[in-house]
Amino acid sequence: NGNLALFSISEDTSVGTHVYTLNGSDPEGEPVTFGMTFDKGSRDYFSVEPKSGNMTLIQTLDREVQDEIVAFVTITDGRNKSTPSTKFTIDGHSGVLRIRAGESLDYELSRTHFVTVVAKDGGGKYHGKYQVMTSTAIITINVLDTQDSPPVFVGTPYFGFVYEVSVPGSEIFTVFAKDGDQNNPNAMHYSILSGSDGFFIINSSSGCISLTSFPVQLKNELYELKVGPDGFSDYSVTTVTIRVVDLNNHPPTFYGENGQQNRFELTMYEHPPEGEILRGLKITVNDSDQGANAKFRLLLVGPSRVLRVVPQTVLNEAQVTIIVENSSAIDYEKYQFLTFKLLAVEIDTPERFSATADIVIDLLDTNDNVPKFSSEFYIARIPENSPGGSNVVSVTATDPDSGLWGEVKYSIYGSGADLFLIHPTSGIIYTQPWASLDAEVKSKYNFYVKAEDTEGKYSLAEVFVTVLDQNDHPPEFNQNFLERTMIIGAPVKIEAVDEDAEEPNNLIEYSIMKADPENIFDINTSTGEIKLKPYIRSMEIVQNITKQKDCRWSVVVQARDRGSPSFSTTAVVKIHITEAVSRPMAAFLMQSRDNPMKALGLTISIITVIVLVTVMISTIMYFRNTKSNRITPARRIIRRRPKEQRSWTFRPRFGQSDQSFGKFFIDDDSSDNHNTNNSSPRAKPPAPSAPVLPPPAPVHSRPSERLRSVPTVSGSMASRNTSRSSSWKTNGSGISSALVSELKMRIEQKINEANQGYYY
Repeated sequence: NGNLALFSISEDTSVGTHVYTLNGSDPEGEPVTFGMTFDKGSRDYFSVEPKSGNMTLIQTLDREVQDEIVAFVTITDGRNKSTPSTKFTIDGHSGVLRIRAGESLDYELSRTHFVTVVAKDGGGKYHGKYQVMTSTAIITINVLDTQDSPPVFVGTPYFGFVYEVSVPGSEIFTVFAKDGDQNNPNAMHYSILSGSDGFFIINSSSGCISLTSFPVQLKNELYELKVGPDGFSDYSVTTVTIRVVDLNNHPPTFYGENGQQNRFELTMYEHPPEGEILRGLKITVNDSDQGANAKFRLLLVGPSRVLRVVPQTVLNEAQVTIIVENSSAIDYEKYQFLTFKLLAVEIDTPERFSATADIVIDLLDTNDNVPKFSSEFYIARIPENSPGGSNVVSVTATDPDSGLWGEVKYSIYGSGADLFLIHPTSGIIYTQPWASLDAEVKSKYNFYVKAEDTEGKYSLAEVFVTVLDQNDHPPEFNQNFLERTMIIGAPVKIEAVDEDAEEPNNLIEYSIMKADPENIFDINTSTGEIKLKPYIRSMEIVQNITKQKDCRWSVVVQARDRGSPSFSTTAVVKIHITEAVSRPMAAFLMQSRDNPMKALGLTISIITVIVLVTVMISTIMYFRNTKSNRITPARRIIRRRPKEQRSWTFRPRFGQSDQSFGKFFIDDDSSDNHNTNNSSPRAKPPAPSAPVLPPPAPVHSRPSERLRSVPTVSGSMASRNTSRSSSWKTNGSGISSALVSELKMRIEQKINEANQGYYY
């Protein structure tokens, strides 16, 4: 904005730059558009956006080729008419066109004005209508230039530079001014009005300012020269700023106490406090240049975030300070010495001169570490029965510190350390001379080992010792002679115990060494269960194998452990073979084995019923005999039993399955030789013998158990050949006694089997 005629632009302006904005308006309120044209044969340097008036540079400028550009700007309204001028007025009668009062024409602002004039007649009728006839004309007014504008300097503000290598006569800067009256310009003559102090002169025709002395003689760094055309007012004066520039010909330099130095050394203890200044380093940095050439940055290159340098930016000269930033990184055990590079690099100069210095820090050790074990825990294994003084495990701890601080002594403590010792310097753990390790007594030990340096700093590790089991116990049966009752189809089990602590030493394999008869039994090698061969399914097959009626066979069983060396033992097993019979009473008692009160209640109920029945029968017989008032015992006594009658004996079968428990069987005596004559007296049948108790259950020795006494009940019953009248009583009482004996024997058998199940 402003006076476009006085507009100046630098020749290094980039193409595409928005350089100016045209302003204009239409008095009638119509929108306006802008345009720009150039002289024929001249290049188009600018383009104008019609609506906004923005001027954009479209060609590269070169002042040496063309230092002035002439352009014509036009503005039109929406009807494509030139904007009417408001600077003129016209006499309505004489038609004299005059400049409006208070207005003036300025060639530099507008060289051409367009005025539209309208002429009207007095009006009259035409074709019966009243009309006023008009006519218009456009008057173009060209303004002539006069000497009324001062010169204008182009390209201000002006800056010049004097370098330290310049010599007298060196051109510093050239100013340029043009007359404001461009249609008839005057020649320009320049002069320095003030500010040169005798060190600068100007060529009056060309405007070139030159140096008259050597730069070292200049007293100031900055000079401001007042330059203007001759014969014009102060409004035409401009300022030329000349700066004395130092050349960047000196790089930064490091100095020590004895002058220039590029290596600095320091000895210090490890782990200094963070924030501490390394006062042993006395470093100064300097750049002999001036101004921006003497501005540089300090950098410390080395292990990251260990040390830092202050200040970080320097102008000309500064004292360098090194500060500790990370104390833990300054560790003698990691580095015996630290090396850093101190760099000084210029910031704002094209040359970017720099300098480096080495900083070497030798570290001294301190006792800052505790002994450290090679592992947090140690696992050891030692065979049982090892002699006292046997090596168990070796622990190792190291102290990174040097000298006496690195010496480590070992000790052990804890509840499991009583049987062990440790060598104080080697770290070897061994058993006490009197110690005896037994895996069966205790197989696991754990305790702590301590590693301590000369100042009492220590660390701990845990030791786990496992006593390895040795095969030092053979398998053992509770008896060398065992008796078992086997029901066909069901196995019997024998068991041996190995007191070794771990597998495979305490794993037992069973085998049949000898059997009588042979090839009859199989044995489970893991469980010790003995069973008949699969083809033996009934007592008939058993009777075909052996002629023994009692079916008692012998088996020699071996129990061998899986240790190395392996131990074994044998036992003779007497096996009684029997067959299972389905018996409801036995089944009921077996179902009630976990509830003895149920079986006892049933027994009491049965006994009560039997007693009541007996009382009733006795009462009936008594009243019957009393009513008849006669006793005929002889007739009943002399009656013979028929030949078909048989003597019988109740014999319970013990040792069979639960289904046959409690049943009585009748032994038939018909096979015996006897007199078939009815008149001959029949031999009195033998009284039934008491049932044979099964062999006592094997008892395993247990300190906390008290042996239980097994109650036994026995009884017998025999039939009598008495009179009929007395037989009612005797038979009735005999039957009751037999039933009571039967129940007692059942209870006895139940208790025996319960005891056998308990001990097995």
